[in-house]
Order: sequence, then structure tokens, then C-alpha cells
Amino acid sequence: MNEFETLLNSVEDVKVRDVVKGEILSIENNQAQVAIVGTGVEGVLTLREITSDRDADINTFVKPGDVLDLLVIKQIVGKDAEGANVYLLSLKRLEARKAWTDLEGKEGEIVTVKVTKDVKGGLSVDFNGVRGFIPASMIDTYFVKDTKKFVGEEIEAKIIEVNASENRFILSRRAVVEAEAAEAKKEAFAQLQEGDIVEGTVSRVTNFGAFVDLGGIDGLVHVSELSHNRVKRPSDVVKPGDEVQVKILKLDEEAGRLSLSLKATQKGPWEEVEEKAPAGSTVEGTVKRLTDFGAFVELYPGVEGLVHVSQISWERVENPKDVLKVGQVVNVKVLDVKPEEQRISLSIKALEEAPARPARNNDNDGEKRDRKPRAPRKAAKPSYELPETQEGFGLADFLGEDFDMSEFLK
Repeated sequence: MNEFETLLNSVEDVKVRDVVKGEILSIENNQAQVAIVGTGVEGVLTLREITSDRDADINTFVKPGDVLDLLVIKQIVGKDAEGANVYLLSLKRLEARKAWTDLEGKEGEIVTVKVTKDVKGGLSVDFNGVRGFIPASMIDTYFVKDTKKFVGEEIEAKIIEVNASENRFILSRRAVVEAEAAEAKKEAFAQLQEGDIVEGTVSRVTNFGAFVDLGGIDGLVHVSELSHNRVKRPSDVVKPGDEVQVKILKLDEEAGRLSLSLKATQKGPWEEVEEKAPAGSTVEGTVKRLTDFGAFVELYPGVEGLVHVSQISWERVENPKDVLKVGQVVNVKVLDVKPEEQRISLSIKALEEAPARPARNNDNDGEKRDRKPRAPRKAAKPSYELPETQEGFGLADFLGEDFDMSEFLK
């Protein structure tokens, strides 16, 4: 009777939420029969209370004879218990309880978690049996559209919040990515210098250029630095994944910015222009732009020359648009080439024969040229001869003998 009473008393000691030791008796249909040590009662340990992987084999986790620490979940009553005191036990929840205890005060630490599924607004993860959540905004440094690709992976994440009473466990993968990127940038900046030509991989292409990964740091190749030719869309020149050589134009470690150039590593069109279009040669080109002072003609990709308005035609041209059209193919003569200034002077009229000047008419043709009428000659001034006399002449000689001098002097 003493042993029986002791057994009854021990049974009463088994309570929900207790941690007990259980010995695996047998395994069948993905559940194990467990003897709760020191109580004389049994419990049930299902696969679901061992792992979250429902496709797993229970035999890979436990075998008969194993003694485990287990958490008492509830007492099974009714026909399922077949009239006996049977308890539902859990290994997974006990580990989760321990994990919650271990997580207290661990905000800011980096842990490895397994992504169990993608849910609305983010990812559901598991850490030692504790279910955690990574919001979509904390998955990466950019918005991730396809979150399913993370399911089943083990990733590192930073603990943001732990609240065991509310089962609240928030983590951030983005914080880890940013920290790694910052460290990689620091190392990369220490190894790079302005003017270096380095290899990289195109990571992203935007409307204003392309980002190139140089191994831990992304630099921007602006659309104006992609090619010597005019670029409408950067995607016409490079695509994500392309391996490229770029020149470092500017380093700004404080701002974390890196300016790169793709065209600086390529031979420019003006470098061979003197060979392709030397002064005096005739080349074919396409009219690209028309202005009031002339026409810009593209000879080769990236090389445009100016046909001044005075070099379009032998006839007077008021406006180049009256003679030429954009897209028109023309032959031009190279007048002058200055590669260092990226200037080339062209002429269209130099390839045309100059019009003949009108011949001058001579007197033998019997036809006189039109001449301006000569001004009439001025009449010769009359000459006066004075009478010769030894005594000279007086006023009376001019006025006559009858002139009264007294009347004149009044």
C-alpha cells in the first residue's frame, strides 16, 4: 500500500507546464510512447512536438531508450487516453522556452535563423524553436519582391526586439547586410585610388547610368560616361551581370560614393580621326544638326564636324535649313582637323565646281559697255588783258569822265 500511495502522489505531481524527464518506450506512426520517469504515468511525444518539419522522420530525432527533458503540454482525457492518465509532451516547446530565456537582453546581437516560410509582410523564421519575424523592409537594403527565394535558407539576422510574454521576436537581415557592406566599403576604399582601372560586375542599370560592383562597393557609371557615342538608354550599352573594366574618376570615402567611367577605358573616336579623315580627304557623312551658322555632319560614331554656312554652297545661303535636312547623307571635304580640341572643319561647296565669272566685253566687239555718264566739263574762265600804259590807270578810266566823285563821297 505504501508503494501504491507513493505512485498516486507522484502522479499528482505531474502538472501542465512542468518540465519532466521522459524515456522513449516505442515509436509508431510518427509518435513516441514515453514513460515519465519517477511518476508511473505515460505521455505521448508527436513529430509535430519535436520539429516544425512535417515531412521529417521521427526516427531521426529519437529512438527507444532515449531519456529527454520534455515539457508537459496538457493531459489527454477521453477515449484518446483509454481510461489512463496520459499527457501530451513536447520537446520543441521546451527548447523554445529555453530559447526565449536565452534571448532575453540579446537585442542587437547577430544570430543564425532558418526561414520557414514567406508570410504577408515579410518572412517567418525559426531560432532554436522560437518563431521570429523579419519584416519586408528589413530583408535587404532594397525592396525584395520575391521573398519565396529565402524559404529553407539559413541566414544571419540582427535581433531587434524580444518580448517573451507576447511571443514577439523581431529580426533584421538588412542590418547585417548594411554592416557587411560598410566594412567591405572601408576595405575597398583603402585599396582603390583615383585613376585606377579596375574590373567589376554590373549590378544594376537605371535611367541615369549603371552601378558596378567592385567587390564590396558599388560605383556609378553615369550615362555620360558609358560610351563615346550618344546613349539614350544605359540598358542599350550594359546589362546586369556584365563584366566590365572601368576607370575610377572620383573617390569620396566620407560620402561612400565612387564615380566611374566605362568610356575612359575605351579608345575614343577622335584618336584615329586624323588617319580616317585627314585634311584634304573626301568623306561621307550624315547631317545631324542644323543651326543658323551651319550644319553638323557626323562622319563616324562620335565624330561630328561643322560645315559653316559659307561652305555649304557657292551661292549665298541665308539659312542652312533652306538647303539641307537632318538625316541627309552628304559628301564633304575635310578642311582642317584638330583632334585635341575635337574639332573638324568641313566643306560641301569645295567638292563642287565654282561657277564661271561673266566675261568682260572689249571695244572690238562693236558694243560699248554701259558706263556712267561723264560729268560736263567746266567752262574755261575768261582772261582779261589790261591796256598797256606807262603811267598806269585810275578809277576814272573805269567810271568815265562824266562820273561825279563828290556825289559818290557823300
